[in-house]
Amino acid sequence: MLSILSITGPIYLAVLIGYACTRLGLFAKADMRLFGKFVINLALPALLFNSLASRSLGEILNPSYMAAYALAGVLVIGLGLLANRWLARRSFSYASMFAMGMACPNSGFVGYPVALLTLGSSVAGVGLALNMMVENLLLIPLLLAFADLEGDKGQAWRVVLRTLKGLARNPMIIAIVAGLLASLAGWTPPPLIGRTVNLFAQASGALSLFVIGGSLAGQSLRGMGLPVLQITLGKLVLHPLIMLAVLTWGVPVADPQLRTAVLLTTAMPIMGIYTILSQRHGHEGISAAALLATTAASFFTLSGLLWWLRQLGWLA
Repeated sequence: MLSILSITGPIYLAVLIGYACTRLGLFAKADMRLFGKFVINLALPALLFNSLASRSLGEILNPSYMAAYALAGVLVIGLGLLANRWLARRSFSYASMFAMGMACPNSGFVGYPVALLTLGSSVAGVGLALNMMVENLLLIPLLLAFADLEGDKGQAWRVVLRTLKGLARNPMIIAIVAGLLASLAGWTPPPLIGRTVNLFAQASGALSLFVIGGSLAGQSLRGMGLPVLQITLGKLVLHPLIMLAVLTWGVPVADPQLRTAVLLTTAMPIMGIYTILSQRHGHEGISAAALLATTAASFFTLSGLLWWLRQLGWLA
């Protein structure tokens, strides 16, 4: 168990340091937005480009990984929508927010550092790129479209089109495309460019965890017990269980390291932009509380999952 804590401990200590520094006033909560912009616009894109450009296209594009991740995500979204829209008679936007909390993990800010420490930089980088493609091209547009089904049905398609157009300006998507093209062409960046990109890539791990901690400072769980508990169980328990079922009986992933990576991804807390996406429909309060709860609880659930995977031989 100590070896497992040596993996999860540094990750959550970095989150705790970000939280403490913000609570103590060393950094303002607004600073976390600036740090977050740096990670999203520079550090993570540099990391993605490095991971993809240095490998062959056959090693990168893993259809079974993407299919398994997409199928598990869609199944969790379906259960979340069914429970909240058709059984509990909640609004389309509430049901979408609830399902998003269950199905959209923090692949970049938490998932990558965890995969980096457990599986190594090459697997972590490729897994992150594959996750980003599935999340940005399928899961998030699907949920945003469903959230806008209230009233004008045509609005949903406009949201999907607007989201897809936004991908053309998304630095991480641009980095993925650039990395894939470099891999396809067999182009290796000259040392001056390669080392510069690598400097930014190295900043992604610690800073992303620091940002998560600082962003959680001041959040409260007060008055939101049951929905937050349901989202937390859906994200940290149901999503990994469905992913395990998909890998076992649905879409097996042959590469053992990528199989472990996709299962670990589903065990991560909710993505960092969850509150921002929910804010448009007035659900930012419960979203922020769920983000706090899943991040805190994931220390225990993720440590347990890593221990179990080591017993199974999935981890060295």
